Amino acid sequence: MMRPINQSLKKESLKNSVPDLPTYGKITKEIFDSVIYPKLGASRPEVVVGPAIGVDTCAINVAEGEVLVATTDPMSYIPELGPADSAWLSVNMIASDLATSSFKPQYAIFDLNLPPSMTSNDFQAYWNALSDECRELGIAIVGGHTGKFEGCDYTVVGGGTMFSLGAANRYVSSKGGSPGDNLIVTKGAAIAATGILARVFHNYIEKNTDTETAKKGAECFKEITVVEDALAASSVGVRSAGVTAMHDATEGGVLSALRELAAASSAGLYVEKEKIPVLRDTKSICDLFHIDPLTSVGEGSLVIACQPRYTPDVVSALEKSAIPCEIVGELRQIEFRYKIVDDKGIEGDIEYPVVDPYWNAYYLAKKIGLN
Repeated sequence: MMRPINQSLKKESLKNSVPDLPTYGKITKEIFDSVIYPKLGASRPEVVVGPAIGVDTCAINVAEGEVLVATTDPMSYIPELGPADSAWLSVNMIASDLATSSFKPQYAIFDLNLPPSMTSNDFQAYWNALSDECRELGIAIVGGHTGKFEGCDYTVVGGGTMFSLGAANRYVSSKGGSPGDNLIVTKGAAIAATGILARVFHNYIEKNTDTETAKKGAECFKEITVVEDALAASSVGVRSAGVTAMHDATEGGVLSALRELAAASSAGLYVEKEKIPVLRDTKSICDLFHIDPLTSVGEGSLVIACQPRYTPDVVSALEKSAIPCEIVGELRQIEFRYKIVDDKGIEGDIEYPVVDPYWNAYYLAKKIGLN
């Protein structure tokens, strides 16, 4: 069976040298800490939670007992997915971040910086799908900006912001966890990597694995959302009454999400590697592209910290919503640092990948013309 990508991907996955700014994907923690975090404009007393690594939403006091929560993310248009699925993905990526606050997404603003090559029909299809998904989730589009601009290209075509209002004592941040909290992971690792790779490179995956893997992998695409996960988990209660922190897995995968939640909560981390769910189809596809599912883009998986006495209730709430989940570890005292233990009892440190391995795999596969 011919696998033209294998050797190139293997070499690419071993590269660890990264310039000051990464070639693809999010900036590193070092750049955030040295460039962005020291300069955040004016200081305002009503800001309850501001920007930090691993923090999905900000929180701002707007009235007695009420906060506004907000988040922002890129808007994407992936030609191989088409306008409708690209719009669905964009809305759910941002809505998932907002939902980690335990609030339902309510309002959205979209800035679309479109490639000159985009046709009017494609734009209309994209916008119609954008509006339809917002309506489905109960989100009102309240503003934005749209235009075509030289230098813009696929797949990032702008940015979106979502925000909601709610009771201050119902807001959850990834900063809210405490030592002793259980950690729950929903669905599985590398859901986004699986779904997108299987959609974009479906023929290659089918030829080099099997029809069922390609089919099931592609079905993961519609699992790239944690809106329902977050709302189901937090329905049990929040803070002292249940869920203490939530964080959706994005770049760097489930392991980075667990580490980020622990760091944001000023806590240590203990994870049992074998308990992190990895779907069979995910493993097959990640093996084919030489990427580690535990550190590859993981949108669709939610990391939940909760007080141990409420863990059974949170698991039950997720299962009632048909969302699979596993208890994978717990938060520890910060001195414990960030540890993972395999099935042989061998302990290691959880480190951020320099660059999420998905990006090199995706762009290399595009470059050599796989489909």
